[in-house]
Amino acid sequence: MLPNAVPAHIQNRLTDYARLLRLDRPIGSLLLLWPTYWALWLAADGFPGIGNFIVFTLGVFLMRAAGCAINDFADRKVDRHVKRTKDRPLTSGRIEAWEAVALFAGICLLAFLMVVLFTNTQTLYLSFGGVVLAFIYPFMKRYTHLPQLFLGAAFSWAIPMAWAAEAGEVTRMAWLLFTANVLWTVAYDTLYAMVDRDDDIRIGIKSTAILFGEADRAVIAVLQAMVVLILALVGKQADLGAFYYLGLVAMACLFVFQQHLARYRDREGCFRAFLNNNWAGFAVFTGLLLDLIIR
Repeated sequence: MLPNAVPAHIQNRLTDYARLLRLDRPIGSLLLLWPTYWALWLAADGFPGIGNFIVFTLGVFLMRAAGCAINDFADRKVDRHVKRTKDRPLTSGRIEAWEAVALFAGICLLAFLMVVLFTNTQTLYLSFGGVVLAFIYPFMKRYTHLPQLFLGAAFSWAIPMAWAAEAGEVTRMAWLLFTANVLWTVAYDTLYAMVDRDDDIRIGIKSTAILFGEADRAVIAVLQAMVVLILALVGKQADLGAFYYLGLVAMACLFVFQQHLARYRDREGCFRAFLNNNWAGFAVFTGLLLDLIIR
C-alpha cells in the first residue's frame, strides 16, 4: 500500500537518485569496505571500538555514493557515447548536473560531521585528503592514462583514516596496507576499464587498460602478485598466523581465476573478473578476523 501512496513521478525521481548513487550496485562499496575493515582490525589488534566500526562502515557507503555522484557529473557528456553508461540518469537528462554536485557536497558534509563528532583530530585532518581525492579522480581520465592510480589512492585513503581513528597514529604498517590496496585497486579497475576500452579509445578517454594494451593481463598479474606479497609482509609484521595466510592463498587463487575469466578480453568476462574481487577482499578479511579471534 505504501508504494502506491507515493506519486509515480516521486518514485521515479527517487529511483534515479538511487541509480546515480549506485545504491543498486553495492560492489564499489564492498571493494572499499574490506580494506577499511583490514585497517580497523589490524590497528585494534582485535575488534575495533564500536564507534569507529559504525563511523567507518557508514562512511564507506556515504563516500562511495558521493564519488559516484561527482563521477557522473564529470562524465555526463562522454557517458552518452559509452554502451554501458548511456542510460545513466544524469547522462539521459533525468537528473540535472547541479543536483549531482549538490548530492556530492551534502553527502561529503554528512561524512565530515561524523568524523568531527566521533573521531580524533588526526583523522579529521586526513579526511580533507579523502574529499580531494574523491573529487579529482573522475577528471583524471582526461589528462592521464593512470586514472586508476588516483582511484586507488581515493579507495585506499580510508586506511590511514581508520588507523588514525583506532590507534591514534598512522604507522608504517598502515602505509604498507595502503600501498597494497592502491595496487589492488589499479588491478581490478583495469579489468573494469577493459570492459569499456573500445568506447574509451573512440571518444578519447584515457585508462590503464588502454595504456597497457596487449600487456594488460600480464601487468594485472604482476600487480596482483605484488598485492599478495605486500599483504604477506603485513601479516609478518603483525605476527599473524595460519588463518590469515589461508585468506591470502584464497585471494591468490581468486586472482588466478580472474585471469581465466578475462582470458578473451571480452566485456562479460572482464566484468565478471572485476566483480570477483569482492570475494578476494572478503577472503583476506575473513582470514584476518579468524586469526585475531583465536589468539
